[in-house]
Amino acid sequence: MRNDWDLRSAKRIRSLVRTWNPDVVHAHDARSHAIALLALTGRRMPPLVVTRRVTFTPRSVRLKYGPRVSRFIAISNAVRDAMMHAGIAGARISVVESGVPTPVVTHRRDWRAELGWPADTVLVGVVGAMTQEKGLDDLHHIIANLSPATAKRTRIIFLGGAPLGRGAIGAVETFRAGFVTEIYDAMAGLDILWHPARDEGLGTSLIDAIALGVPPIAFEIGGIPEIVEDRVQGLLVPAGDIRGFAAAHEGLMSPELRGQLAAAGPARAAVFNVARMTERTERVYEQVLTS
Repeated sequence: MRNDWDLRSAKRIRSLVRTWNPDVVHAHDARSHAIALLALTGRRMPPLVVTRRVTFTPRSVRLKYGPRVSRFIAISNAVRDAMMHAGIAGARISVVESGVPTPVVTHRRDWRAELGWPADTVLVGVVGAMTQEKGLDDLHHIIANLSPATAKRTRIIFLGGAPLGRGAIGAVETFRAGFVTEIYDAMAGLDILWHPARDEGLGTSLIDAIALGVPPIAFEIGGIPEIVEDRVQGLLVPAGDIRGFAAAHEGLMSPELRGQLAAAGPARAAVFNVARMTERTERVYEQVLTS
């Protein structure tokens, strides 16, 4: 699919719909949403289900969010609220939180040994797509607000993006590991997850982190508070509060607090499982087929 309104892809989907005669068409992101609408133009059936994953207010509501969509799935209450703010009726939206597999760790990575860092360093992970909307620009400002002693003991490991190796942001040493195949082993070797995103529909990397007993620090935005309970599995900071984020990290330099939050993580993460997501999605299909 080359873009949102890719006519070639829409023609292929339309042909497949004619051949397979499916009971439901489910578009799982914004691009497939537009292409599915093109593919189903002029057809009353099959019903179209659309998943929305972001919290910014939808555009083109009249075109893309009209009656041809039988039901919307929002991955969090925050996403549903943004859709309703745009004028989409709440009765057309079902909330189905993303589910992730239970992480299995085969060999916890010992980053300190690999990189020759002292035993008393605190390892921070930044995980996922290294794009600006994930708040990477804020890392410089967060680090600038750390005390010199904390900055000296902190190391940041980037899991994702280009494998650029060693570097530094301000006074904090960094290591850019790039894409890591055994991501659970890599994350299990961290002490803290930093999640400085300014917009987040839900945040599956947070689910993985707390499942692995790695307490996160995140801004209290979007669907994040629906995963992480403040001071239970991690620390939440008011949106945009850079000093608060740095202060939260200062607090998590304490191994006792990290251990307390880590212990509560796996049970909370277990709520966001694949079986629950599948069952709720199937329930949406049944509703659109019987309405």
